[in-house]
Amino acid sequence: MDTVLAGLINGNAYALIALGLSLVIGVANVINFAQGSLFAVGAMVGWLMTTSLGLPLWVAVIVAMAVTALLGWVINELAVKPFAGKAPIAAVLSTIAMMIILDASNELIFGPELRPMRTGLPDVSFQLFGLTINPIDIVILCTSVVLMVGLAALLRFTRFGRAVRATSQDREAAAQMGVPVNRVQALAFMLASSLGGLAGVLVAAYFTTISPTQGFTIGLAGIAAATLGGLGSLLGAVVGGLILGVIEAFGVSLWGDAARQIITFGVLLLVLWIRPQGLLGAKAIKKEPLTGTFFAAARKIRVPWWGVLLLVLIGAVPMVPGLLDGYTVQVGIQIILFALAALSMTILGGQAGQLSLGQAGTVALGAYALALLTKNAGLPFLPAVLIAGLIGAVIMTVVAAPSWRLSGHYPAIATLATGAAITAVAANWNSVTGGGAGIALIPQAEVFGIVLSSNSARYGLVFVVLLILCGLVFLWSKSHVGMYWRAIRDDEVAARAAGIATPQYKSLAFGVSGFIAGIAGALWAADYGFIDPKTFPPMMSFQIVIVAVLGGMLSPIGAILGSAVMVGGLELFRFSASARLLAYGLILLLLIRFRPQGLWTHFDWFDRLKQRFGRNKDSELEGSDA
Repeated sequence: MDTVLAGLINGNAYALIALGLSLVIGVANVINFAQGSLFAVGAMVGWLMTTSLGLPLWVAVIVAMAVTALLGWVINELAVKPFAGKAPIAAVLSTIAMMIILDASNELIFGPELRPMRTGLPDVSFQLFGLTINPIDIVILCTSVVLMVGLAALLRFTRFGRAVRATSQDREAAAQMGVPVNRVQALAFMLASSLGGLAGVLVAAYFTTISPTQGFTIGLAGIAAATLGGLGSLLGAVVGGLILGVIEAFGVSLWGDAARQIITFGVLLLVLWIRPQGLLGAKAIKKEPLTGTFFAAARKIRVPWWGVLLLVLIGAVPMVPGLLDGYTVQVGIQIILFALAALSMTILGGQAGQLSLGQAGTVALGAYALALLTKNAGLPFLPAVLIAGLIGAVIMTVVAAPSWRLSGHYPAIATLATGAAITAVAANWNSVTGGGAGIALIPQAEVFGIVLSSNSARYGLVFVVLLILCGLVFLWSKSHVGMYWRAIRDDEVAARAAGIATPQYKSLAFGVSGFIAGIAGALWAADYGFIDPKTFPPMMSFQIVIVAVLGGMLSPIGAILGSAVMVGGLELFRFSASARLLAYGLILLLLIRFRPQGLWTHFDWFDRLKQRFGRNKDSELEGSDA
């Protein structure tokens, strides 16, 4: 019975986060990935009020809800409102940017360490029907019940509630009827965000410890709860949160806390595969997240053959032994490894128009495959790399296959859950992956009997692999397969009507992307010599997306450029991982707002300047002829 109570307490936190997510989805049709970050902010504000300043818990709750409500208004103004009526992927990526910014800022302000929280409540307990009840249990359950009933009454009986329901049903019709949809959306964001802050304070008070870095994990659990109940359904959010909390509690009691993430993402994937609309949700929206977006509208920069040759020669400079110091060459290797991971997004996102938020999972598959094949099975390096790529291709295709029939927000959630689930399995499969201890002493890369022990030799290996894969991506883009992919990207319904077998070509895109990501992971493992689940966290998937979007998904050169800027340029922040993440978030937010098509595409002002210069030159020639 104590397990049930613990599950209900945890489920209440998930329900509050899921309520906020569903409220925002209903009003703005956007998944607010920053909702978990607001949980962490609320928890730290609660710690500051109660433990640091010695104020009562109820004061901490009010202040935390006020702070997170204000942050919710900021998120709406900066990350959602500017993209109303535009491609849905823009707002999704912007909320991801806000998530990274808030998480990094939280860690910079409060530090990463775990800290105790004093609630000021009496340290007593009593037994009721076999349950051990503490004061904080009563506070959490009563607060959650009162708040959920109050929220239901607010949305059902007040003018604001009617406006929210009208906006969620048909935004344009509501605006024509005089509903101030922008104001309603802002208030909905503030209300949803305050729920996240409240959940943070209550959970911190229950566990008596808090960390500023736990928002990302809690946010993913909130997304799982909202999906389980049904995206956009407020009742479903409550039901989904409570069910997920109880399932997790029993799973943790049986297999330990390490199994928590496997349970969370396993439940999420099963729901998406079997009943994607959730228990109480409506059917999915019939629009793919990347269909008809800015990727298709942009024009990539074309480089002449001599320009490509020049870029190759510049890229080959670190291969010369002794020319550059070891640190610089190692940074170059990291740039290429991230470029390879982003190259997999060039196929999937830039060509086929599919969004993956779980590429880190596929990279991890390739890394573990290489480590096991070379260290345990004794397979030579090059065949092991190819097999690692094939494993990434097969598993990514098989796991992603059930999501092909999904639409709306669900494909992005499915890929996110898949990547996180792969990392969670690696953390728990001790007999194969070593669990949290990882795999050490991975054999160094060996090519034709030569061990590549120096930094310049290892750089040469990854550089040659990058050139080969870039060439293959270029050839694929020029083939009929690339043409079909672009047709699916631009308009999947029209592509299907034209007779293109969209599921099969989506499958091929996921397979090719998985192959490239698997090879990237294999080279990662060979370069590091040691891997564990922390090497490929779910946050890494967002970093790969940022690199791909920054450079531009339409060309392999975009992946290299994006990696050079984000990985090489941000070495300035190597003194602090939090500062580096903060820079990632700010760059992504500014990029989506002002340059969503990426850097390796034509700039409108440059084209206008060139046209103007061309006209002036023609006029001068005409004058001289006269």
